[in-house]
Amino acid sequence: MTQHARCTEQADHPIRGRYAPEFAALAQQFALHFAESQEIGASLAVYQRGECVVDLWGGYADVTQQIRWQNDTRAVLYSCTKGLAAMALNMAADRGHFDWDQPVASVWPAFAQAGKAEITARTLFNHRAGLAALDQPLTLTECVDPSPAARARVRDALASQAPAWTPGRDQGYHAVTFGMYAQAFFEQCVGESMGTFLRRELFDPLGSDARLGSESALDAKTAVVYPPGNLARARNMIVAAVTRPSSNEARVLRASLAPVSIGRRAFLNPSPGPRGMLAYDEIAVRRGEFASANATASAQGLARAYLPFASGGLHQGRAFLQEKSISPVYARQGWSARDRVLRKPIGWSQGFLKEERGVFSPTRASFGHAGMGGALGWCDPVHELTFGYVLNGLDWRVRSPRAVALCNALYRCKL
Repeated sequence: MTQHARCTEQADHPIRGRYAPEFAALAQQFALHFAESQEIGASLAVYQRGECVVDLWGGYADVTQQIRWQNDTRAVLYSCTKGLAAMALNMAADRGHFDWDQPVASVWPAFAQAGKAEITARTLFNHRAGLAALDQPLTLTECVDPSPAARARVRDALASQAPAWTPGRDQGYHAVTFGMYAQAFFEQCVGESMGTFLRRELFDPLGSDARLGSESALDAKTAVVYPPGNLARARNMIVAAVTRPSSNEARVLRASLAPVSIGRRAFLNPSPGPRGMLAYDEIAVRRGEFASANATASAQGLARAYLPFASGGLHQGRAFLQEKSISPVYARQGWSARDRVLRKPIGWSQGFLKEERGVFSPTRASFGHAGMGGALGWCDPVHELTFGYVLNGLDWRVRSPRAVALCNALYRCKL
């Protein structure tokens, strides 16, 4: 279903693929990252007004086996997964399953425990509910376990959690709990799993290979993850704290060193186990649905998933949701000059990330979600752009300079 009519330019070594002539600056920036050994393997896809204008890839999906990256190579998306979860929530609201301003407990009565009876869906999914961390210890293995016992344990932990601050009064990135609450709430009000719904109602009709819960047929196409080593990450964070004390990384390091800080707790429970970020690369984890971090997709699949969200809910004559349902996302619904967890200016609207202008886009209406390590799924409804960038050589910073450089190059093109 990928349309390349405008992609008349063929990419040269060290990258492969095609692009429209007016997007040459973006292709050059992507190639530069490989020429300077900033990437191991990666792919990039951009659509404008529903048509593919950039389809590029390069490097290795598996360095040890010397398997080269292909245009359909997929990668673990980490928090780009939250953008897919936000799509499911917005489509469910559009179909009348819930209202953003009704209490979560009105469709999930158990959620009312511990002073949460009045928390609305908008407050919860805009990271303002004070539920960024859980008190009850859980593991990633439990969270992807489909057995009734494991599901009940996870739901009980979510429902019994007390807010860390007065809901609605402040904001803190629900780094792991967002997807857990989103799944439980979605299943309660829609009656099926989020991954099943997304594939039937969004991914398959759009020709997107994105998956929340990936099938075995996709295993061979999934790239090996290469995170920065723990020592290298620690060294880089310490250097940032000393040389750039006001940087995002320095602020995150200081917050993470406090044993009881909300920032530390937000990332460590549920525990991924001794493998850390590599746990998300395990087949058993990818099989389950964990709407905070375990979705997989190619760059094409990620960019295609955003197509109707960049065009008022429509794509090729099909209405995926009404424009009145998605247009409120264009404005910031929640914002903090210093998010309690990420320690930077940031906001969300109906589950979608609203970054500072100029980080991913100069267009205030743009939205999507970034992933740990640098992956990015994004759209700009003003220019009707969608952007998918996936990689396996993960960055240690809060916002990957590679992703930011690609976005800056995109907006240097004639749109």
